[in-house]
Amino acid sequence: MGLLGIIGGSGSGHLTSREDPSCGAPAETPYGLASAAVRRLLIGGQEALFLPRHGVGHAIPPHLVNYRANLWALKAAGVERVVALAAVGGITPSFGPRRFSVPHQLIDYTYRRDHSFHNGGESGVVHVDFTEPYCPTLRAELLAACVVAGTSAADQAVYGATQGPRLETAAEILRLERDGCDLVGMTGMPEAVLAKELDLCYATLAFVVNWAAGKGQGPIRMDEVEGHLAHCMEQVEAILDALLRQRPLAP
Repeated sequence: MGLLGIIGGSGSGHLTSREDPSCGAPAETPYGLASAAVRRLLIGGQEALFLPRHGVGHAIPPHLVNYRANLWALKAAGVERVVALAAVGGITPSFGPRRFSVPHQLIDYTYRRDHSFHNGGESGVVHVDFTEPYCPTLRAELLAACVVAGTSAADQAVYGATQGPRLETAAEILRLERDGCDLVGMTGMPEAVLAKELDLCYATLAFVVNWAAGKGQGPIRMDEVEGHLAHCMEQVEAILDALLRQRPLAP
């Protein structure tokens, strides 16, 4: 069973750890500093490694996250499987607030981010097959864990990765919907492709914390987002507990 790494997003700071979240310096890598120190996390008596994507205290906006350093730090620490937690907006009718999913596809709308470990020169140029952006084995394990945890989760969803940190316009969301996106978030890329370059089995556990722009009643209210986020994070911990306890599927 490969060591599991968890990349925490918005709201994941409460996950129980054996260490103080503020202790330890951010991991140093050939690509700069990771968002924070890689910490050992204890969930239901099982161990995993944890890295908060936005740093301690949620101080790093999505467009400035050092995704290369984060994935490299997890790989260097011995991680083989990565679950990325993602608080997202819902676009299509089946993905309202508090809905969980394990996306099967994504569309990338980000720009000016480092999307590869191989930028020519000594590192060469590498073209990875990205037909399936998420690891099917880990996706199946996550879906099984959702069942054990009593959480209904969609097994098919298309994640649209936008630049941030601002939220989208209603017209942009309509464009994403026409493109086939069910969910919108700001951190799905280049995280997924960098994991692929490092041969990490990577999947996303997404949970909707608001209707995307123009899909709800009135403007997006942050107090409502925080309420949905807190509710979802209670289920996230139960899902991770079930994931860590289950027998891993053969790849």
